[in-house]
Amino acid sequence: MIVKGLELDHFRNYPRLEAAFDPRVNLIYGDNAQGKTNLLEGIAYLSSARSHRARYDREMIMLDTDSAFIKGEVFSRDRDFTLEAKLFRGRGRQLFSNGVRLKTAGELAGILTTVLFCPEDLYLIREGSAARRRFLDSAICQLRPRYVQALAEYNRLYDHKTRILRDWRENPSLLQTLDDFNLRMAQTGAILIHYRAHFIKRLRERAPAIHQEFSGGREELGLTYETVSGVNDPMAQPRGILPELLEHQERHRQAELDSRQCLSGPHKDDLLVDIGGQNAKTYASQGQTRTAALSLKLAQREIFQEESGEWPVLLLDDVLSELDPKRQAFVLNRIRGGQVFITCCEEEKLESLEGGRAFHIRNGSIVMNT
Repeated sequence: MIVKGLELDHFRNYPRLEAAFDPRVNLIYGDNAQGKTNLLEGIAYLSSARSHRARYDREMIMLDTDSAFIKGEVFSRDRDFTLEAKLFRGRGRQLFSNGVRLKTAGELAGILTTVLFCPEDLYLIREGSAARRRFLDSAICQLRPRYVQALAEYNRLYDHKTRILRDWRENPSLLQTLDDFNLRMAQTGAILIHYRAHFIKRLRERAPAIHQEFSGGREELGLTYETVSGVNDPMAQPRGILPELLEHQERHRQAELDSRQCLSGPHKDDLLVDIGGQNAKTYASQGQTRTAALSLKLAQREIFQEESGEWPVLLLDDVLSELDPKRQAFVLNRIRGGQVFITCCEEEKLESLEGGRAFHIRNGSIVMNT
């Protein structure tokens, strides 16, 4: 799986960019705030139509313009693809594969898969559950089109239900629609739980071994899926999870009305991480949490490779400079094979990397490539 070339128009701070990349290592270097992360964000967006740092597509459109354009030439599944995303301020977006407009973002699944690792991910273990849900959602959305659709629908329903609960006392007629929203949220929520449980199972098969190797065999990593308490078997089919979600909703109905908050559903899910049987969020050292986060990301990369038979494109956004030499060496040795993009500051050009190309980014343009 290779990104052969990329075009950006009015995307973030890029008025116009055209670049052709090496199938091995691509080093993107330059001073801070020049556009290195924006370039990686453009590549990652073509894999799932999601940004790791923008909630709304309009945030990626250059100021004082109405639209932005991303185009990637990708080699995947032994054939060439041209992926395009057109972002419009206030008018949504359009996605294309080989000139054919896609109906949903889920149709991108499996064409280009990326694993993005940025400095914020080093704190994945220490942050709240929302960060770990984003990690799960980002990974599963690239593998399962049905999950993409269910997640978008669940988020839409959640927003609607939240407004009902917030305003029902001032407008009691809103409660007439609550049962319908509960049913539809349970239906889509059951799909989310099913896929999350299966993905975490695959993480458990890979991440602990990586972590153990990383720590020299001294530490054991544990992963546990925490979801709605009434769900007995998260790996069951969605139709089996549905009645348990409905029952849980009913038990919490009055509490939701009283608190005016949505208390029941997989929007509160978490991936619990422990090291040596101790809760990593609470007790792990900074080095241990970084090793655990790296292990999760490298396990994600291996799952993608197993799924498609091809290595996903690995995007390392200024992460190596945040690691000590031992962890740097482990990551660089572990990512042999597949295409890699690495960003770093100008003075950290990582000259030890063999082969590939280097791109000097300055103020939203390539000023030199070698």
